[in-house]
Amino acid sequence: MISEPHLSDPLRLGVIGLGRAFTLMLPTFSRHPYVRLVAAFDPRPEARARFVHDFQATAYEDAEAVCADAAVQAVYVASPHQFHKEHVVLAARHGKHILVEKPMALTVSDCLVMIETAQRHNIHLLVGHSHSYDGPYVRAREMIRSGIFGRVCMISALNFTDFLYRPRRPEELDTRLGGGIVFSQAAHQVDVVRLLAGSRATVVRAFTGQWDQMRPTEGAYSAQIGFDNGAFASLIYSGYGRFDTDEFNGWIGELGQKRNSDSYGAARALLGVVGSSEAETELKQRRAYGSEGGDVFADRGDHTHNHFGLFIANCEGADLRPTPEGVLVYGDKERRLEKMDPPRVPRSEVVEELYAAAILGQKPLHSGEWGMATLEICQAILGSAKIGRELGLRHQI
Repeated sequence: MISEPHLSDPLRLGVIGLGRAFTLMLPTFSRHPYVRLVAAFDPRPEARARFVHDFQATAYEDAEAVCADAAVQAVYVASPHQFHKEHVVLAARHGKHILVEKPMALTVSDCLVMIETAQRHNIHLLVGHSHSYDGPYVRAREMIRSGIFGRVCMISALNFTDFLYRPRRPEELDTRLGGGIVFSQAAHQVDVVRLLAGSRATVVRAFTGQWDQMRPTEGAYSAQIGFDNGAFASLIYSGYGRFDTDEFNGWIGELGQKRNSDSYGAARALLGVVGSSEAETELKQRRAYGSEGGDVFADRGDHTHNHFGLFIANCEGADLRPTPEGVLVYGDKERRLEKMDPPRVPRSEVVEELYAAAILGQKPLHSGEWGMATLEICQAILGSAKIGRELGLRHQI
C-alpha cells in the first residue's frame, strides 16, 4: 500500500486525447489525491477550452507540446489506437513516464519500438486501463498465488454486450485501423485471464464472427489459450447487443453502476434513427469530453467494483468467481463470498500503479512488456481465425 502523498506533490499528468477513454478515466483523475491534471492536447477546440476551465490547466494544439511541458511528469496517451506508437515515442523522448490506453499498439513491432524507446530514456511505460487492474481480479490472483486452493487448472471468460452498436467513427469499424472487438475488448479478457493463470501463454486457437454487413468488422470471437503451467482458458465475447452478461452480475454494469434491465435493445434502437456515418460520428462526439453530452463529473452512483462479465477460475481445491462485490469461493463443502469494500475512487488502481512507478520507482505489473504480450494474443485471435489453425506465441511474459 502506498502512503498518502502530500497534497502539494501529486503526480502532474498531461493528457494526449480528450475523447471517450479520457471521459471514462476522468472520475478517477479528478478524485484521486495522487494525480493532478496539468496539460492536455486534443484536436477539438471545445475540448481544450473545457479542460482549461475545469482544471485551470494548459491546453495545447499539438501533442508534442504536452510532452515538452516542464510541468508534466507523466503523460496519459488516450488517442485513437493507430496513434499510440507515435505519441508514446514522443513522450518517452521528452523523458515523461507514460500510461498508454489498451491496446498498446496494433502490431508487435510497434510495441517493441515503444518498449525500447522507453528503456533508452529511462522512463516507465504502463498499459491501461484494462480490467485486470480491478480489485476483485487482483484479489482472485492473490488467492490463487497463496496456494491454498492448489494450482489453477482452467479459466473461463464470458462477456456479451452491445459494444458493436454503440456510436462509432468509421475507423472503429475497420479492423485494419484497430477497429472491432478484438483490439478494444479482447484486450480486457486476455489481460484478466493472463493475470489469473500466472504463467506464460503458449498457443492460441480462435474463431471470429462478422454477422452484420452494416458493421463490417469482428463482432464476436471464441478463443482457447494454453499456458506453460498446464492451465488453459476459454474466452467468448459477443458485442451484438442481444443477451447481456450483466444479468449474471445482478444488473451491475461494467463501470460498477446499477443498470436498468428494462432498457433492452437501446443501443440498436438509437442507431436505427441515425441516417449516415457522419451522423453516427457526430453522435459519438456528443459523448466525448467538452461536448454538450452532460456533466462528466456527475456522480454515476458507483457502489461496486468495475467488472468485465463472467470469469471463473477452476483450481484444484475450489472454483473462484470474481464479482463486482468481491470473490465468490466455491469449495467442496461451502460457497462463500469474500466481500471487498467498494472503491472510494473508481479505477483507483490505475493511478496508484502509475504513481508507484513514476514517483516511487517501483516496477509496474502492467508494463510495456505486459501490454505487448496481450497485444500478441489479440493478433493471434485474428490470425488463428483467418488461417484456421493454432498459432504459437513468442512475446509472452
